[in-house]
Amino acid sequence: MATDLSLPQHLEGLRAALVAFVRYADRAGLRAAVPTTPDWTVRRLVAHQGMVHRWAAAILRGEPADPDRYQREGQSAPDPLEWLRDGAIELAQAITEAPDDLEALVFLNDAPPARRFWARRQCHETTMHAVDALSAALGRQPRAADTWITDEVALDGIDELLTGFLTRTTSRLRSDEPLTIAVRPEGSAVGWQVAVSADPAVTTRTPDADGDVVLAGSPVALYLTLWNRSDEITALESFADMWRDGSQISW
Repeated sequence: MATDLSLPQHLEGLRAALVAFVRYADRAGLRAAVPTTPDWTVRRLVAHQGMVHRWAAAILRGEPADPDRYQREGQSAPDPLEWLRDGAIELAQAITEAPDDLEALVFLNDAPPARRFWARRQCHETTMHAVDALSAALGRQPRAADTWITDEVALDGIDELLTGFLTRTTSRLRSDEPLTIAVRPEGSAVGWQVAVSADPAVTTRTPDADGDVVLAGSPVALYLTLWNRSDEITALESFADMWRDGSQISW
C-alpha cells in the first residue's frame, strides 16, 4: 500500500518515538525489566533498537551490515542512550539522502517503494520499542492515554501490521477453524477485515468491517493492543493466546 502518511510524517514519527524512548529509558534505568518484552532489560532493549537503526541505515546506503557487531556495541557502550541517538540520526540521514527510486530490501506484502518502506517501518519499529521503554518506566503495560502517539501514526501502524506482516507466508497467525476479525477504529473512516484460516491471513481494507470478533476502540488503543503492547481492547481476550503467538514480529 502507498501509505497515507508522507515521508516527513514518518520521519517526525521516528523523531517523536526516539525522544520518548530516551526519556522513558532514562527514567526507568538500564537495569529495569520491560513488562511488554519479558526477559528483557532496558539495556537490552536499547541495544536492540540501536542495532536495528544501524542495520536499516546500512541497507538504505547499500553497505554491508553487521547486526551482531551493532548489538555488541550497544551492550557495551559507555553511554547507551547517546549511542541510541547516534544510530537514529544516522538512520534519519540515510532515509533523507536515499533516492525515491532506491532499490533495496523490502520484506512486507503490499509495501510502498523501498525508501518509503524503510521510513514507515522504522517509524513503527521505534514507536513500539519506545512503548516498551514506557512500560519499563511505568512497571506495567501502557494504555493509550499514557502515550504520545497520534491517531495518524496509529492507523498507519495498524495497516502495516494487518496488511504487510500478517499476510506473509511466514506468518504464524493460522486457525484450523476459519475466523474473521474486524478492526474498527473509532472516529475513523478506515477499517480492516482479517480472514484467518489454515492458510496465510487475508486482510481487506473496508470501512464496513465485520467478523466473528470485532475489535473497536481508539486508534492508539487498537495499535498498542494489536502489536501486543497493551490489553486495553478487551474483545481480544477471547483469542489472546492465538493472536499473541501468531502476530509476534521477529523482523
